[in-house]
Amino acid sequence: MIALGVDVGGTFTDLILTDLSTGKVTIHKTPSTPHNPAEGVVNGVTGICELAGVEPSAVEAIFHGTTVGTNAMLVHDGAVTGMITNEGFRDVLHIGRHQRPQHYSIMQDLPWQSRPLIRRRYRKTVAGRLDAQGHELIALDEAAVAEAARGLVAEGVEAILIGFLFSYVNPVHERRAAEIVREIAPDVFVTTSAEVSPQFREFERFTTAAMSAFIGPKVRRYISQLSGELRAMGVTGELRVMTSSGGLATPEMIAERPATTLLSGLVAGVRGGAWVGSHAGTDRLVTLDIGGTSADIGIIRDGRLAEADARSASIAGFPVMLPMIDIHTIGAGGGSIAHLDRGKAFRVGPQSAGAVPGPAAYRRGGTVPTVTDANLVLGRLVADNFLGGQMSLDAEASARVIGELAEALGRTPEATAEGALTVLNSNMANAIRSRTVQKGIDPRDFTLCGFGGAGPLHAAEVAAMLGMNNVLIPPHPGITSAVGLLTADLEYHALRTAFAVTGAIDLQRLQSLFDDMETELSAIFARDKVPAERVRMLRQADLRYVGQGYELKIDVPDGPITEASLQEVWEAFHERHRAEYGHAFKASPIEIVTVKVRGLGMVDKLAEPPVHKGADAPRKVGSGRCVFRVDDELRTFDTPHIERISLPADEKFSGPAILLQTDTTTVVPPGWTYWSDTYGNVRMTRDTKA
Repeated sequence: MIALGVDVGGTFTDLILTDLSTGKVTIHKTPSTPHNPAEGVVNGVTGICELAGVEPSAVEAIFHGTTVGTNAMLVHDGAVTGMITNEGFRDVLHIGRHQRPQHYSIMQDLPWQSRPLIRRRYRKTVAGRLDAQGHELIALDEAAVAEAARGLVAEGVEAILIGFLFSYVNPVHERRAAEIVREIAPDVFVTTSAEVSPQFREFERFTTAAMSAFIGPKVRRYISQLSGELRAMGVTGELRVMTSSGGLATPEMIAERPATTLLSGLVAGVRGGAWVGSHAGTDRLVTLDIGGTSADIGIIRDGRLAEADARSASIAGFPVMLPMIDIHTIGAGGGSIAHLDRGKAFRVGPQSAGAVPGPAAYRRGGTVPTVTDANLVLGRLVADNFLGGQMSLDAEASARVIGELAEALGRTPEATAEGALTVLNSNMANAIRSRTVQKGIDPRDFTLCGFGGAGPLHAAEVAAMLGMNNVLIPPHPGITSAVGLLTADLEYHALRTAFAVTGAIDLQRLQSLFDDMETELSAIFARDKVPAERVRMLRQADLRYVGQGYELKIDVPDGPITEASLQEVWEAFHERHRAEYGHAFKASPIEIVTVKVRGLGMVDKLAEPPVHKGADAPRKVGSGRCVFRVDDELRTFDTPHIERISLPADEKFSGPAILLQTDTTTVVPPGWTYWSDTYGNVRMTRDTKA
């Protein structure tokens, strides 16, 4: 089976094509096309098929990571969206909750107020009301729903959200309202809060569903266009799209639930890091995926990707109640601009030169100093060997823009360039601390896995700032996210609100909830033609002590729900609470808030990396002057340029060194030992005296 992974980044679109039966791998990078991401994907598919010597029609499966929905949220460029909700609750989306991102600030920006997903003029109310048990108190005013729909269409909305109180218990009013709206406005994207996130907390549920409506038309058009263009070029293989939970979904499912793609491209990188780590013998990783515009950080503990919880899950400042891998993103990448702010402080990012014009070194008209230019000035990039020699960098242009900034700072160009990297690396180290140290995790117990186009350039120095002694660079760092796409299964989620307390658990009702969800997911997998023997169901529940405001997710054993099986769940919750907060209350009653089922449909995927052979000795292709900070002093080293693929397996060497390959450059600073392991991963360990 020939499978293709395609990950669209801000600067490059990364591709990996593999024959799963032989293990043969071909990789390729092509410039992204932000104006039309599908164009870059098609260009990439054409290019990689030519490199591999296969026809597009031979590709049997395409696994895709997209940032269309993410970017629409980040730049607030979604559809004009309307909402139909209960009378008296028009402003739930505006009011939010009493919690604020910055508790003591009176000037903070609350995105749901300053840049609402649904403007107040497009929020309509209708009569109709259910109580907290889902019983009808007031019948739905269907005529008012129809009138509201016609009014929204006349005002030019492209998407409509139906959001009613207590629909997570009984979605009957939302479903009927959606039917009416779809009849009146068949060309408008329509969704309901119960379809997107059937959970209590109306502000978060409505906001999550509003995101789905806001990005829905754009995501749906993109997936439809991409599918059509792939078919036009002869690709008949199935398209699968990565979701925020780390699994894959069909285009049909993405069209129904576009909000599931909010972290699509980012999650693929963490999955790729976890897969590489599992074969490298480490299951405790901090992943650092640095691209052209951003750096994405993920945590892998005991081989499991950390999941976001209700307290931290957000996109562009908006709370999200969907299954999501915990990823923290900051504006730090190869295109990040070094500049002086209004207070004359030296900053790097979050502004980026992007793909166009990009860094000055790229010869595309860039005129501002970026991190890429700083790396080139310091000798950490080789001008005539970028992208494996496919692209030549303009060293004079980089020297010019860094020189202009150095003049403004009153420093040398080398000190300015090194300062830019130090600022950027510090920003990333602080971001990692926020996901580790601030959560009671010691990063020194982990290996830093650096990938993306710029990850290997910065990984060692970021690790040193955190006191980490081990760094892992995957065989193809620039396309690790694309690799991650080929390691995932189809994955769908179902959930029900339970609200049951220890001592008063209705075992039959709980069993019925799990059975209903498993039946629902089984029907979806059957629709996707996944054989029943390749489907796996995993049960979970959100638990809290009675009176708490947030929950912890706990695994629930398979099989019949019994007092004994629930006792295992209670004990697991106490232990998880102790690990998370440092204490547990074993005498306190526990409340089951939500029960969930995660369905996996196993697909053919990458088994293990090919064995790395290397050469008898490292192949030096040149050397150059590189500047590093050692003992708080800038020093210049004559540094060898080595073809990474030539490194012999398990033979150790001392830095500094610049390791060259097609998709990235790896920097080994002084004071680090490096080698290639059996699977071609570059491993680095830090001399603790360094």
